[in-house]
Amino acid sequence: MNSSTSTKERILTAAEALFAQRGFDGASLRQLTSAAGVNLAAVNYHFGSKEKLVEQVFKRRLDALNQHRLAELAKVAGKPTTRLEDVLAAYIRPALELSHEGNGSLFMRVLARAFAEHDDTLRQFLSENYGHVMKQFTAEFARLLPHLDRAELYWRIDLVTGALTHAMSGFGMIQRKDDVSEQQHREQTAAHLIRFAAAGLSHP
Repeated sequence: MNSSTSTKERILTAAEALFAQRGFDGASLRQLTSAAGVNLAAVNYHFGSKEKLVEQVFKRRLDALNQHRLAELAKVAGKPTTRLEDVLAAYIRPALELSHEGNGSLFMRVLARAFAEHDDTLRQFLSENYGHVMKQFTAEFARLLPHLDRAELYWRIDLVTGALTHAMSGFGMIQRKDDVSEQQHREQTAAHLIRFAAAGLSHP
């Protein structure tokens, strides 16, 4: 890793932590440069603006996440033997893995803030860059759930995504027990969420 890449990564890591703690408006560039150990010129050089920095914080995590999701979806999409649970696993498991890797839980808080703060510019960025992923999953859900009209399907997928975001944040009532490993807890979470989501999606 060259020094330029190292500086950029350091800024992104510091920004992720600050956005998780203070929100997008609450985190100032002065706080960011102090946390990252860089000057303002370095932030401007790598990102150009705070808005672009926010977008890159998301791209760093979401590009890899959605590549993983689509790779898993490709294994099951369109096949006559595919179950609803298989598609849900392709959507849910990569996200839970991300939330338990490195500072993944911090990013989950950043993601939650993006929805809570109703940032229209950020929502448009997420839609433009990752909307195609949801379209592919929605198409497969629609194939497996022909009894649902499109509006009802969208409602149910949105609620499943909300439940997933909640599970990823680690703020729920179910906390990992001391005698359960991180991987075991993630598997338990995935199994419960897939079962719950399948029941909700397939209900008449």
